[in-house]
Parts: sequence; C-alpha cells; structure tokens
Amino acid sequence: MKIVVCDPISPKGIALLQQRPEFEVVVLPKRLTEAELLPVVADAVALVVRSETKVTRKVIEAAPKLRVVGRAGVGVDNVDIEAATQHGTVVMNTPGGNTITTAELSFAMLLSLARKVPQAYATMVAGKWDRKAFQGVELAGKTLGVLGMGRIGTEVAKRAIAFGMHVVAYDPYLTEERARAIGAGFADSLDEVYRVADFITVHMPVTNETREMLNAAAFAKMKPGVRIVNCARGEIIAEADLIAALESGKVAGAGLDVFAVEPLPADHPYRKQPNLILTPHLGASTEEAQEKCGIEVAEVIAGYLLTGEVRNGVNLPYLDARTYEQVKPYLPLGESLGKLLGQLAPVGADRIYISYGGNARQLPNVDPVTRSILRGFLAASDLKDVNNVNVRAAAASIGLTVEEKKSDEPVTFNEWVHVQIFKGGTKLVSAGGTFFGSPNNPRIVRLYSSPVEIPITGTLLLLNNKDRPGIVGYLGSLLSKHQINIASMSLGRDTAGGSALTVLSLDSAPSAAVLAEIQQDKDISNVKVVKL
Repeated sequence: MKIVVCDPISPKGIALLQQRPEFEVVVLPKRLTEAELLPVVADAVALVVRSETKVTRKVIEAAPKLRVVGRAGVGVDNVDIEAATQHGTVVMNTPGGNTITTAELSFAMLLSLARKVPQAYATMVAGKWDRKAFQGVELAGKTLGVLGMGRIGTEVAKRAIAFGMHVVAYDPYLTEERARAIGAGFADSLDEVYRVADFITVHMPVTNETREMLNAAAFAKMKPGVRIVNCARGEIIAEADLIAALESGKVAGAGLDVFAVEPLPADHPYRKQPNLILTPHLGASTEEAQEKCGIEVAEVIAGYLLTGEVRNGVNLPYLDARTYEQVKPYLPLGESLGKLLGQLAPVGADRIYISYGGNARQLPNVDPVTRSILRGFLAASDLKDVNNVNVRAAAASIGLTVEEKKSDEPVTFNEWVHVQIFKGGTKLVSAGGTFFGSPNNPRIVRLYSSPVEIPITGTLLLLNNKDRPGIVGYLGSLLSKHQINIASMSLGRDTAGGSALTVLSLDSAPSAAVLAEIQQDKDISNVKVVKL
C-alpha cells in the first residue's frame, strides 16, 4: 500500500509507517503543485499532509485507490471534504497534537497585547528608550471572553484563570455544568461575551455561521478598548472592519496568527497597524507539537488501513478497534439484508428504517452496521463506487432517507436487526436477521413478515405459492431437470392450505427459461432470483 507524505512531518511519524512491511512510504522532497501531484498519487492509498499541500477534487479523482487522507494538525481547510466523501476517502486529523502549543501561543498573544511587548522590542532595537509609550494593563482582574470551548479554548481558559482573570465562555455545545467544572462563567450568547469582555480569544472553526463573525456589528457591541486574539482561522474576522475598529480606538489591539489569505500579502493593510501583533501561523510550530502530530497522523493512518479503526475522522464517525470487533459480526449480516431488500424493493423507495433489538441494542455504535446495510441496498442501484465513507451521502443523493432506532420491544432472538423499506407511507418490503449459535453463523430469519431461514451468501430463488401437497416435489424435479442443485430450502406459510413463501438456496442461478417454466404453475407467483 503506497503512502505519500506530501508535507514535512516528524521523522518519528515517518519511521512508524516505514516499519510496517505492508506500506510503501514515499516522502516528497518539496511541496508539489496540483498539476505536479496528480501523477504521484495515481496509485496512492493514503496521503499525509499538513497545511501546505492542497488536496483538491482533481487530486482526489486522480487517485482511484485513495482510502485515507491524514492531516497532521487540526484544520482541514486544505482538503476537499465533499470530494473525499464522494470518493469514499476517509479524512482524519490530529486534534490533540497541537492543543497545548496553540493554547500557549494564544496566551502569549494575550500577554503581549496587555504589555505591548513586540512594539517595545521594536523601539529598543531601533536605539530608543521610550517607557511612557508602552504603558500596559494587567490581566489579573480582567474578563476574558473565550469563543469556542473545545480542547484549545479550554486550555486557554485554564491558564487565564491561573492568572487571576474572570473567564466567560461561549460555545453552542457548552453546558453550564461543564463551564462551571472548568471554573468559567457561562454565556448563552455571543452578545453577552461582547458586553463584558476586556479580552476576547477565538477558538472556533470556519463555518457559514462563524465566517466574518467578528465584524463591525460585533465590534460595536464590545467594550471600548477591547483586545482580541485570533489563533484559530483568519476568515472568522472581517479584516476591513477590524482595521476600522483599530483606527477608531474601539479595539485597543489585536494579536493575529491566522489570516484570510496566507501568506499575508506584503501590501496588506494589517502590516501598517501599530496596534496589531502579527505572527505567520505559528499555532502548531513547536518541536513538541510537530512530533506529536507526526506520530499521531502515522498512527491513525496505520490503524485505518490495517484494522479499519477510525480515529479523529472528519467525514466518518469514530470507530476504535474494540468497537470494530463488537460490530464486525453484524457487518456481513447487514450487507446481506441490504442486498436482499435492494433486489426485492420496487424502484422509487424513499425511506429505509432500521431497528436494532435484543443484544444489538447494546452495540456502542450502530453506524457501521447501518452503513453496511445501505451499501448492500445501493449495490442494486446505478450508483458507482459506493463504500462505507460515502454511502450515506450516496443514499441522500437519490432521495433515500435513513432512520435508525434501538428498540426496546421484545424480540424472539438474542440479536435482532430488522430493515424496512418504504415509499411514501407504504412499506414495500422488510427483512430481519440474527445469529444462530454464534456470531459466525448469521441468518436472515424474517422476510415479508414471514419466518424463513436463509444463509447470507449465494443465489436465492424466492416465490409465493399456494400451500398444497406436491409443490416442493414439483420444484425439486423441475430444477433437477435443468441440473440446478438445491443447497437448502426454507418454507413459511400463513395457514395450512393458505399462502406460503418459499426460498431455495441454489448452487447456480436459473435461466430466464427455467423461471418462465416455474411460473407456468397457476399456484406459483412472484418468482425472483436474488444474489447475495
């Protein structure tokens, strides 16, 4: 498996990959342009990047074998997540590697803003001694507004509290209980932070909601003389509005490590602002962070390629090795249920409802099983290259909604996975599966609400028939005449002499002529062949 390391990472991380005989590790000597990268990735199964290399749609589409992109760092702005998902490529980052490093830089910015350290240094090296020009403020007793209380925001808050600051935190996912446990005040709106904060530090990703969130309207709500730190993403600040606020004195100073366009253009207006502290995206630039990120990105890539473990997945939910072992027996069962229903359901299905009962309710994560069911169901569609990563997006692309439920209803079996297919409010078809004796013996045990016992592999012949004497012998003789062997048979009827569902597991598929001959019997209908 070819792994291409596109940007410099820790030698220890590279060594971790190189020591695996399954991997061929190619370390690029320099960052390549998109055009230069295309032939290099043609046979790559994994790419390792930092922030320099752009993994665009063209790059992804040029790599048909690409299974994973590992980002040594937090932000994945340089990776086309949508294209990767559609391609079936997992994108994973390393959020833990630079947490402390970025938190410390943010706090260095706070101290530098409070005491004007960079500006004072500049005058000293210029031969001046101007103490009066650099009177600052203390952090102790001041209020720090933390926007975003993820790993980094939390570490900044802890340091600010140690310096005697009052911390007020805002995060859409932050609870008052968690804020209290950290020692911070809880704000239920941005406006509340703007109203009370002397310093504001930003630790949020770029989304439609946060892009240019700090703009003229936001600055107007802040205290006069507020100081702002941004070591997250440059797009969060409306740059022209910040310059205007700095020039008016509304914002006393700002410390910025990130910018909307990087590298920062030489003629950018920021460079002319005396009350700005600028650094060239140094958030992760420590020896410790680079080593941790390099090792972690190597570990997550190796884990995914060798065991299927997903850690820090940006476009695929977390799945550790232990959880994978728990859900693993359900994956082939789920895929076979999906394949069966995908071939039986009429065209136009718009909803799939999956319920997990019995011991299946205890699975820590049913998402992989749901994805295997969807992958099987979509195998009968015209969609190409559907896999676990892109299967939910593929289902959505054809208007298929997915509902999952862990059901408390009593079930006959110890493990129970039940799948129903709907069009509008009408149920088209359903099937359920379980294990007989052990997880190594999965079976489909319910079809069209009738009890059956069907293996999850091979060719199936399904038909409805009247429950009459001789029907089994008739089918056996007819198939024998055409040299088609029956491996197993399952019969389910509603009442004696009523309607029955017959499922035959065959060693070979019957031809169209054989199927037509079977349907000549007036008591047989709905003859179908399914390949699992």
